[in-house]
Amino acid sequence: MTAAPRMSLPDGHLIQRMPAVRGRLSADAPLAPVTWFRVGGPAEVMFRPADADDLADFLAALPAEVPVTVIGVASNLLVRDGGVPGVTIRLGRGFTDILADGMTLTAGAAALDLNVAMVARDAGIAGLEFLSGIPGTIGGALRMNGGAYGRELADVLVSATAVARDGRRLEFSHAGMGFTYRHSAAPEDCIFTGAVLRGEPGNPLEIARRMAEISDKRADSQPVRSRTGGSTFKNPEGHKAWELIDKAGCRGLSIGDAQVSEKHCNFLINNGTATAAQLEALGEEVRRRVFETSGVTLEWEIKRIGVELSPSPPRGEGRDEGVRRQPNAPAGGSPSPQPSPRGGEGETADGGHA
Repeated sequence: MTAAPRMSLPDGHLIQRMPAVRGRLSADAPLAPVTWFRVGGPAEVMFRPADADDLADFLAALPAEVPVTVIGVASNLLVRDGGVPGVTIRLGRGFTDILADGMTLTAGAAALDLNVAMVARDAGIAGLEFLSGIPGTIGGALRMNGGAYGRELADVLVSATAVARDGRRLEFSHAGMGFTYRHSAAPEDCIFTGAVLRGEPGNPLEIARRMAEISDKRADSQPVRSRTGGSTFKNPEGHKAWELIDKAGCRGLSIGDAQVSEKHCNFLINNGTATAAQLEALGEEVRRRVFETSGVTLEWEIKRIGVELSPSPPRGEGRDEGVRRQPNAPAGGSPSPQPSPRGGEGETADGGHA
């Protein structure tokens, strides 16, 4: 292996401590342009491994105290305005291969869910059409048991491969993934590198018809052409998140250019110049209002990573004149803990990896 070229940076920058790699290392890499929200600060160091061996060698040599965060296509990710400390890993071309063999399909963690569904269609493998409705990668679907239109990854997964934080190679059986709704029990610090999926014999034309139906439904019901992060909150047991949000009067609610979508109110959108802080504050305001009206605490489905630029107001309070807390109302309604600045892998994520 050869060391990545070191750029002219102040002494002490984290990139000066990086191990030799075959892939690509970048300092202070902008993240906003790669996220669907188009917001957020930079990655202190970005690493794009050449392949799984490069990733494993890098992690084995990386000092244990350096935080590691994984992102994919960032379709279900909110990067905070202060950026992401430590190393952000983004899997690329070396993790996008998709191979069909009989009724099984092997896909790299950076393979787009849509591309996996298309390869399955062409091979006459039915049962994976739902992946065409998930705007992310296989790595993200593994991390969060991604699902849509009545199916989820747990229905089709055979096994998954990953690399541990210390560089060890890992393999998970279906049972070992510990899938539940929008969650897997795989260690938070492992990075998925690929998966084996299984479908059933099907007619490519019928599979294509089903995929077209899914595409039409998405376009009709979701703000797919907006700067959004996809489904914002998980559906609480026995409820639909969008219905709770609508009943709480949050459809169209906004803070600056951050807005609850009029088309589908479980989507937040950036109408132009919203900051990550405004989007997150709007989400917390939605959670507060839903708890106040229904007693249900919404859990974030969007993965939030990084650090804020400055201390924020108490959770649940509006950070804009247009959104204010009601007298005597709970500030957030027993919200779930905020993620640490370290972040970890994305939920849809996308090897992680939203």
